Amino acid sequence: MPLKDASRLLRKASLPRWALLLAISSALVLALEMLGLPASLLIGPMVAAIMLALTIGQGSLRVPRWPLLFGQALVGFLMARAITVDIIGTMAADAPLFLSMIFSVIVVASLLGWLLTRWQVLPGTTAVWGSSPGAASAMVIMSEEYGADARLVAFMQYLRVVFVAVAASVVSRLWVAADGGEPPPLILFPPIDWPAFAVTVTLTCLCAFLAVRLRIQGGTIILPLIAGSLLQGFGLLKIELPMWLLAISYALIGWNIGLRFTRSIIMHAARALPRVAASILLLMSLCGCMAFALHKFAGVDPLTAYLATSPGGADSVAIIAASSDVDVPFVMAMQTGRFLIILFTGPMLARFIARRSGLAENPA
Repeated sequence: MPLKDASRLLRKASLPRWALLLAISSALVLALEMLGLPASLLIGPMVAAIMLALTIGQGSLRVPRWPLLFGQALVGFLMARAITVDIIGTMAADAPLFLSMIFSVIVVASLLGWLLTRWQVLPGTTAVWGSSPGAASAMVIMSEEYGADARLVAFMQYLRVVFVAVAASVVSRLWVAADGGEPPPLILFPPIDWPAFAVTVTLTCLCAFLAVRLRIQGGTIILPLIAGSLLQGFGLLKIELPMWLLAISYALIGWNIGLRFTRSIIMHAARALPRVAASILLLMSLCGCMAFALHKFAGVDPLTAYLATSPGGADSVAIIAASSDVDVPFVMAMQTGRFLIILFTGPMLARFIARRSGLAENPA
């Protein structure tokens, strides 16, 4: 049989599997949304892909490379959209306070990552990236480009997202009267500024292409983050990212991770779960102590301090902050500042801890 005909038959055989994956992903996203989990658009497709990979075997489906790179670059622009003039102004107004809190959280998280690496709970630098208190989706993408096992990093990051989202929601109910608003609804098809959308998509494609062409490690996140934040800061770009487009990019990223899971990886994650969960709870507790210090000595209201120092993803914290009576610019300035520092220091920290631990990466 000619190679072209065999390829065509293979694609036709894959269509029912892609349809099944899409159906399971949609059902899981809907269920997680009903539970109020902020990262549902990525967790749902990732779990669906894991289920399919374990059922029909790893490698039966594969996310195409360029759509995946486009989705990763969109995450970079999503992060850039959060870096507004107001947030930068808030950080600059009290830089010593912000830097001390940000570096305290990073040091504690890095120490826990080093311990997990030292105890060989997870291979190589995986525990370091999994412990990094940045935006979960960006940390997963960056970790893979720097040689860590993205599957186990995703396991750690999104487990922490769930823990932090639940804890922050409970704390917001306890510290604030129950008259706070509900989280904003998920609107897949909002009104679109089409010229801004066209420019955003064009720049996303360009950044993805340049990241590959120039062989920049982490470039699919770093290039759009830098370009988007600078252009937005100078008023030259409005980053237009409708939710349906973000949902597609999250699905591609989640599928890419989930479809590579194997039974051995699942067993490894299950064995590591108690110690990983304990490290997450310890990190959350220490961040809670920092929030208490921020409230006691800097006069920041308790809920604002807790959300600002929370080690969860900036997206989940943003949703909770938006529906609570807190200083949202302060919270987002702390979260965004920490993400930026982690983004640019993460590779160096991972290499340093790997050298100190005497361990090399060994993905399963």
